[in-house]
Order: sequence, then structure tokens, then C-alpha cells
Amino acid sequence: MGITGRLQELSDLFARFTEQDRDRPLDFGGVRLYRRDTPTLPQHYECGPGFSLVIQGAKRLTAGTERFDYAAGQYLLTSLHLPVVTQVTMASPEAPHFCLFIPIDTEAMGELLARIGTPPGLDADGMRSVAVTPATPDLLDAATRLVRLADRPQDIPALAPLFRQEILYHLLTGPDGPRLLHLALSTGHHAGRIPRAMAWMRTHFAEALRVEMLADHVGMSVSCLHHHFKAVTAMTPIQFQKQLRLHEARRLMLMENLDAGTAALRVGYQSPSQFSRDYSRLYGAPPARDVERVRQAAA
Repeated sequence: MGITGRLQELSDLFARFTEQDRDRPLDFGGVRLYRRDTPTLPQHYECGPGFSLVIQGAKRLTAGTERFDYAAGQYLLTSLHLPVVTQVTMASPEAPHFCLFIPIDTEAMGELLARIGTPPGLDADGMRSVAVTPATPDLLDAATRLVRLADRPQDIPALAPLFRQEILYHLLTGPDGPRLLHLALSTGHHAGRIPRAMAWMRTHFAEALRVEMLADHVGMSVSCLHHHFKAVTAMTPIQFQKQLRLHEARRLMLMENLDAGTAALRVGYQSPSQFSRDYSRLYGAPPARDVERVRQAAA
């Protein structure tokens, strides 16, 4: 069976297992089946390490200044926690957008590497933490076996970990192996120090950012930190911090009903007018108008 046949089988399974414009969790390790019957507006959130395989339709992810478009038969791999914008760009009631999402489990990755050893020739210097790659037949076969378990819940405890590990094996031994290995796990490699910097920033995003202190924290020079941070994330540390602040401010306004001024102060802004300008650039509308728009869309 070729790629087209494998995608058709997966599409048939998704059509059977999902309802219109609804996601379905498969009750094992965060695996989800996504379905959208029409294109969506851009959605802002922080993604984590994961594998997103498009079965039908098309999707777009924007990270920093870089845009990634992926369609049926392609997958998007993210190896770090990043503030991103996602949007379904191709979907219809006749041909819904179907996407399989599997979070990357670093503990399972470590167990797999302990058995197979580190694949040779892995070097992630300058590699983005996000990439779009065509799925191989073997990867699609493993994904199909995993999705079929929605019909056989009694087999999930025994087989789901095996099928997820098979998918992880194909990712590690394929073109995304370096990205997974060094960006998600490494600590001494330059690229591996960037996750440490990002983790610190996620905890301290409301504080004034001193890049010199951050560079010292992860054992890099300022120039080296800037170079590798932007190579990996498509953002400078300042831009990354700004997106973290704005995403949290939006969450506070939506979920905790804070006004824009209070949310701005909570996330570290000293100037309400600067907060409003930055917010409008990211979300396309001033804070109050954007929050009202989101609430109306969810009603």
C-alpha cells in the first residue's frame, strides 16, 4: 500500500472516531485526534514537544518570524516549549481537517536510546526546534496501528506504549533525530543549553530580562546565546519574553477576568500604552476588543 492508501485508511478511521469540529482524546499518554470541518482563525498558545501528523487538509504554525505550512502526509515536529500561532488553513464538511497529535515523552525517549544506542552523526547546531517533514510509509503504518486502538480499548495498556515507541524510533532514526536528541535532551551542547534558558525565562518572564545574567546562567557568552537562541526559536530572547508575557496576560484577562492594566502589571509591563501596542501587534486588536472577540466566538 502506498502513501495515498495509508492516508485514506487513516482518514476513514478519523471520520469514524471523531465528531464534527471536535477533538477526541484516546486516553493514552495525551494522544489526540483533531478534527475541524472549516478553516479556523489563528489561535495563540504555548506548544510543547510533540508530533502532529496531518491526515487530511492543511495547517499552519507560526513561531517567531517563521511560518510552517504542512498538509496531508506531512508532520510537524516541535522539540521545545514555544509560544506559537496555529491555524487550520484547509478544511470543509466534505473533507475535514484530520490531525494526529502525540506528545514527545522524553522519559520514553531515554529508555529507547538506552536500548538502541545513540544514532551516529547527530549534530543539531543551528537547527530550528520546529520542522515539517514528509511522513514515511513505516511512520504512517505505526500511526495507523495506534489510531485503530480506539476500537479496542482492552488492548490499549499492552499495545499503545509499543506503537508510540515505534513512532518515536522512526523519528529518532529519521531526519529529525538530531533535533529531538540535542534540542530536547542535551545539556552540554550549545543547542541543548537553549532549553535551559527558555525554561528559566518561562519561570521569570515577569522580571526585567538581563541577557548577560541569562547567558551566565546557561554558561554561554551573550553573543553565542543570541545566535543559538534565534537559530533554534526564530526569536531573540527579548522577543520570546514578550510573547510569554502577552500570552499570560491574555490568559489572565480571559480566565481570571482581569482588566488590561492589571494584567499588564502582573506580567511585568510598566507602561500600559506599550502593553496595548505590543498586544495589538500580536493579536490584531487592543486587549479589551480581543478578549470580547474571543468570548463571543466561544459563546
